[in-house]
Amino acid sequence: MTARSVDNEDPDRLYTVTGGRSRVDETSLDLVTLIVSECEPAPGMQSEYVKILHMCRRPMAVVEVSSHLRLPVSIVKILLCDLLDTGRISARHPSTRSPAARHSLGGRPPSVASGGTRRLPDVEFLKKVLVGLQQL
Repeated sequence: MTARSVDNEDPDRLYTVTGGRSRVDETSLDLVTLIVSECEPAPGMQSEYVKILHMCRRPMAVVEVSSHLRLPVSIVKILLCDLLDTGRISARHPSTRSPAARHSLGGRPPSVASGGTRRLPDVEFLKKVLVGLQQL
């Protein structure tokens, strides 16, 4: 069996996989959202759903699911939203916290900052990470 390039993927197949849908709510999933299976596949379930449920027994990022399925991220997001809507998977969005929040929570990771809003990563920290990666 040889690997197929996504660029050569038959558009009819992608249309069939998604049931004709081409868009999904972009705010619900991003590339680094972690996906976790909440159940086993049901008999007769579409093969892509089965693969996703098996792959995501342990947390896996959306971009990784896309890579393993060899499907475009946009198509995978549609499939994941279907599974999310039926409760077959859960999505865990990465979160960040300030040093004060870490201290006040005893080091436990909060999923959402106080007040129900998500905080963006500290720019200086991200710059340090980038420099560290460039030095590898």
